[in-house]
Parts: sequence; structure tokens; C-alpha cells
Amino acid sequence: MADSAKKVARQAEERLNKVAENVREKFDRVTEGKFSDKVKDGRFADQGDHGPDPGRAGEKRRNQGGSAR
Repeated sequence: MADSAKKVARQAEERLNKVAENVREKFDRVTEGKFSDKVKDGRFADQGDHGPDPGRAGEKRRNQGGSAR
């Protein structure tokens, strides 16, 4: 009984490994040439963080009852 259980477990593990490998390959194909290429090409390089939006900060202060400045 223990040997047959080990055999079934081993077969299940092998099938799961194949499924995981197929999923990785399909994911790589789907994402290939998309976001990672944009990052590598530097398309997001000029869109740095410019800090908080001053208009929104003033609006938040007004909504909280503070001065608008």
C-alpha cells in the first residue's frame, strides 16, 4: 500500500511540474515584448516622480477645514 501511494504521489508531482512549466512558458510568451521591453527601452525614464500634486494638497486642507493657502 505504501509503495502504491508513493508511486501515485510521484506521478502527481511530475504532472504538476509539467503544468507549472507550461504555465511559465505561456506567461513568458504573453509578456514577451510588452512591459519589460518598454522598461528596457527607457520609455518610462522621463516620467519620474514629481512629488505631491499641490492642487490636491490644497483641496485636502480646504476639505479638512484648514486654510487654502
